[in-house]
Formats: sequence, structure tokens, C-alpha cells
Amino acid sequence: MRVVQPGSRDASVVDVAAAAGVSLGTVSNVLNRPDRVSPATRAKVQAAMLELGFVRNESARQLRAGQSRVIGYVMLDVSNPFFTDVARGIDRATADSDLSLFLCNTDNDPRREAAYLRNLQQQRVQGILLTPVDASSALLDEIARHTPLVIVDRTRDDDSFCSAAADDVAGGRLAVEHLVDQGHRRIAFVGGPTAIGQVRDRHQGALEACRDAGLGEDALVTITTPGLTFADGREAGERLAGLPSRNRPTAAFCANDLVALGLLQHVTQAGQRVPEDLAIVGFDDIDFAAAAAVPLTSVRQPRTSLGRAAAELLLDEATNPAHRHQQITFTPDLVARRSTQS
Repeated sequence: MRVVQPGSRDASVVDVAAAAGVSLGTVSNVLNRPDRVSPATRAKVQAAMLELGFVRNESARQLRAGQSRVIGYVMLDVSNPFFTDVARGIDRATADSDLSLFLCNTDNDPRREAAYLRNLQQQRVQGILLTPVDASSALLDEIARHTPLVIVDRTRDDDSFCSAAADDVAGGRLAVEHLVDQGHRRIAFVGGPTAIGQVRDRHQGALEACRDAGLGEDALVTITTPGLTFADGREAGERLAGLPSRNRPTAAFCANDLVALGLLQHVTQAGQRVPEDLAIVGFDDIDFAAAAAVPLTSVRQPRTSLGRAAAELLLDEATNPAHRHQQITFTPDLVARRSTQS
């Protein structure tokens, strides 16, 4: 006879049934259909589980049922608070549906992205949320043939996927229109790499705003950065300072808030004033934007709402036979603060 000591890590439902003096079916009902078991019997089984240290093998149960209770979110950059706020919205939606969330970080690396996507598919997750390095990648189509996949913070040119994103072109227009309204006629666009779709779209919106204001595209000075980090913003500040004074922009629109905050720090440490010497606009309106030494003007995205909407699309695709792909677009708004208004 197999003897299981209390607290043993390999206690099974057979051991629980023996300890409680009930059938395997009764233990199964306590785990899966507790309303079918009398309160007294249920309490006896639960006491046996506690004494033996029984831990339900949820992975095995899901494998037998053929239905995972896990979804994955493959994010672009975990160091960016924007994506952690998006993940918070996803987590709220999955918690409401009694699902678990698995987070992955690609660091803008398509090879890491591919590895995570294949790993999640092999784990038979219920679905995948992805902020892609390249939304047009053929790998997404391959994965989606077997696993529901929703694109987050990006869109495709067609309706082959569900997606939830902000209108980045409109956000870029908002930022530069605000700077033009403040009297600026030579503006830097700071951000990169251009392989990131959000950067391209925000740059496009900035160009459109310059053209509409009658400034011409040469009014926008593009400072391409290796990434979208605080350090990239500081390095961009050095490059801006090195431009001849006659060609130096009086304002900068940064592709995200981390770059903008790095630029702001460099400018202030160099003894310049914000916004008098350089006005700065960011994008995302992360919590640090308002808390900066010079509060940062930023284009706000509804970060947690975007994450929740994406998760709800995924859950519908995974469970609703009548599901139809939807593309949800959020309209950003500009929050003006002291970095552009003296």
C-alpha cells in the first residue's frame, strides 16, 4: 500500500480519497462540481487535501479537457511603462474570465518574438496577444492558423486579425499642431528605429502637420535613435546640441515619453530651459510624464483600456464560434503641461 506523508508534494486524488474515506468520484466532484457534494463530505475531503498538501495538477486537467486556461501577451519592451499599463488592462480582463496571463518580452527583437510565439503555441495556450516588431510578418499568419492571435498597439492594412490600437498618425499630428500653435517653426522628431510601425506612423503625422501649417517637410528635423529608451533621449539631446544654432530646432516631438524624458534631462543638465530654449512633447502620457521636474506635455493613449479591449477580442475569438474580426482604434488626445507652455 502506498503511504503518503502529510505535506508530501506527490499526493494524488487517490490519496485524498483514501484519507477522506470517499470515492474518487466524490473527490472529483469536490474539485469540479462542489455543489453536488454535501457540505459535510466536502469539508472532509478538503481537510484531507490540506493535511496531505494536495495541489491540483491544473496542467494535466486542461490537457485532458483540451482547453487551456492561459493566454500569453508578447510585449515589445517591458522597460517601457506604457506596455506594463497595457498588460494591466489585459490582466484585469483575464482575471474577470478566471484565466491566467503569461507575459513575454521581446526587446524589439524579431528572433525573440518568433521564439516566444512558437513556445506559447506549443504550450497550447488559449490565445496570444502580441505587440509585434513587424505587424506584416508572415509568421503571424502561420501562428494564427492554429492559435487565436490579436495584435495590440498596432494594426494591419487588412482585416485578417483582430487588433486594438491608438491612431498614431493622428497622435503625431496633435503633437506638432500643438507646437506650431505655440509659435515653433523648426521642430525635431526624435525616435526610432524606423522599423517600428508606431515610430513611422507618428513621424508621418508630424510631417502632415508641418505640411498643413504651410511649413514644408524640411521644417521637421528627424533625429533617428537606436531605440526608444531614456538613454536614447539623452543621446539625442547631445546630437541636437551639436547642430549649428541657425538650424537648431526650438521644439522636439519625441516618439515616446521615455525618449522625451531623457531629452528633457539632458537639456536641463546642460543649463538650458524647457520650454524657453527647447519645448518638448512626448507620446503615451505614462505616469512619469506628469511627475517630471518639468511636467511633460504628452499625447495620451488609453493604455489600460487598450489592453482590456484587446483581451476581450481574444477571448471572443477563442470561445465564440460566430466571432468576426474587429479592429478597434482609440483616438489619442494631447495633455499640455509646462514642457511646452511657459
